[in-house]
Amino acid sequence: MQRSTALPAFRKTPPSKLGGWFSRLPVMLLVLLAVFVSVYPVVWIFLSSLKGTTEFSTTPMWALPQALHWDNYARAWTEGNMSRYFVNSVLAVIPSLALVIGLGTTAAFGLEIMRWKFSAAVSVLFLAGIMVPVQVALLPLFTMFFSLHLLDTRWALILSYTAFGLPLVVFFLAGYFKTFAREVIEAAIMDGASIYQVFTKIALPMTTNAIVTVALVQFFFMWNDLLFSLTFMQNPDHRTVQSGLLAFTGQYGQQDWGPTFAAVALAVAPTVLVYLLLNQMVMKGMAAGAVKG
Repeated sequence: MQRSTALPAFRKTPPSKLGGWFSRLPVMLLVLLAVFVSVYPVVWIFLSSLKGTTEFSTTPMWALPQALHWDNYARAWTEGNMSRYFVNSVLAVIPSLALVIGLGTTAAFGLEIMRWKFSAAVSVLFLAGIMVPVQVALLPLFTMFFSLHLLDTRWALILSYTAFGLPLVVFFLAGYFKTFAREVIEAAIMDGASIYQVFTKIALPMTTNAIVTVALVQFFFMWNDLLFSLTFMQNPDHRTVQSGLLAFTGQYGQQDWGPTFAAVALAVAPTVLVYLLLNQMVMKGMAAGAVKG
């Protein structure tokens, strides 16, 4: 019997753990750098808001506060009228956000699920709305609100936020509705469900993460708005957080930086807290929207 002359195959040795760690080192360093660049400004603002007046001129800008001056927040909240600005922003942002999400969700559902005669043309109109710069529409909006006596009212902000936020919401959710399995909707209709039941009991629960994602984006846009507030709100009592912060900086910034940084920290805090609470749902919504079924 002839003996086989084939050489035994050698197993490939897996790379060592140390080599794998070194291969991932550049990516880890880039991630740490991105985290530092994102987190450090927020931490620096908070630490600066606790410094005394003399510390800004006698110590380096990166130095830790020598004492915790929590009274800076009290001064910003009371003397700087940040409490009033917060109320004005909440009363303008919350109704605008509710209108944008309510109208945008129903419009996206109607355009992608119901598929009526002019749905394609209406989709193009919403897409065109995304391309309109805010600055182009600012003067016509001011003229229109002046004629309707809506200047110095919250309706000027609510209507502006809704009009400019709606195209993006419809565009994002319409793309999300494209991933829906049509068999689920057809089965619900065959079981006797109306179109309203399909929307409320099937579509909305399945798009919760996507709705939270787009709502968070719109909240950032509305809360951080400065252009509309400066243009449409002339009365100091009607200022929102961002325009009020601008006036506060001009009044106290050159004299006392502690309360100024405290006011900045108060203005940034809602967006940071909302994102930290909802970031998991945002990641799920973005990942699900990227998958085409």
